[in-house]
Amino acid sequence: MVVEQKQTNILAYEKYKTRSIFFLCFLALALILSALLALRAGSYETSLVEIAKAIFGKADAKMNTVVQNMRLPRVITAILGGCGLGITGCVLQAVLHNPMASASTLGISQGATFGASFAIIVLSAGTQGNTGINFSNSLLISLCAFICSMGVSALVLGLSRIKKITPESMILVGVALSAMFQGGATLLQYFASEEQLTSVVFWTFGDLGRTGWKEIYIMAVVVLLACLFFMLKRWDYNALESGEQTAISLGVNVNRERIVNMIICSLTASVIVSYVGLINFIGLIAPHIVRRFIGNNHVYLLPCSALMGGVLLLLGDLGARGIMSPVILPIGAITSFLGAPLFIYLIFKGGNKK
Repeated sequence: MVVEQKQTNILAYEKYKTRSIFFLCFLALALILSALLALRAGSYETSLVEIAKAIFGKADAKMNTVVQNMRLPRVITAILGGCGLGITGCVLQAVLHNPMASASTLGISQGATFGASFAIIVLSAGTQGNTGINFSNSLLISLCAFICSMGVSALVLGLSRIKKITPESMILVGVALSAMFQGGATLLQYFASEEQLTSVVFWTFGDLGRTGWKEIYIMAVVVLLACLFFMLKRWDYNALESGEQTAISLGVNVNRERIVNMIICSLTASVIVSYVGLINFIGLIAPHIVRRFIGNNHVYLLPCSALMGGVLLLLGDLGARGIMSPVILPIGAITSFLGAPLFIYLIFKGGNKK
């Protein structure tokens, strides 16, 4: 009887493993197809063959310029940003044992907004020219946004260590700090000039087209190193999923893992947000969509959440560019507008299954 049960469990796991790998391959294919569609989208239409040539500089000069200097950086930014936000959301939900955990609910995004507003208004890093918004010192804006977003993370971790609050309560601390920094950004905007206010609003919209290759290299290094670290810790997340006592019995230093992972998640999300602006709901919704298909095994949940985040951000950018072409809608508004009802749907669907 015991042998038969063991064989049944092995067969069930092999079936689950096959399904998870298939879903992982499906997401990888979806990411590639979404990237190709994003490369093809634009006022300068061409075939996928020409785009492939242009990526390697083998097309005509005009096509090479359009793809390498405009479309390819935007697509790579979307992939890196989506993957980074998706996997950090998954890890935060695991270490805090809270399905609502993400960069936005912990106040990281709101801290970045305050930092960018401070740079644009107080340090005069953003102006509006005759041709539209011109961030006269984009490095200063990104630096201030990064410092403030990391400052929020440090406050959350510091308060949690001083008062020994539960991981679940850390989300409430993040929400409170979000409100505080959002209020601070609003006060700064109250004293801003019309040009500065326009620059702040434009920054908060989120824009995948404001990154150059230098920013992309930095994002790539941070996101890839973070993903590697998270994958090495995948079994610890599975242990934490079973509860703190179970994780401790399996040799996991719960407090240390929680702090280290929160720091790395905050660093990754802060770098992304400081370069592209506010991109809401990607880190929150991507892991929940993946869980509907493969469950909570972080061996597959982590890479699938990263790929799902990349797909969602690419599709969101396609929608932002295609809905009212040639007008490009703000990507942050698109992800929030589509992500919120989808998240509500997943909540109610999950509740009906219980």
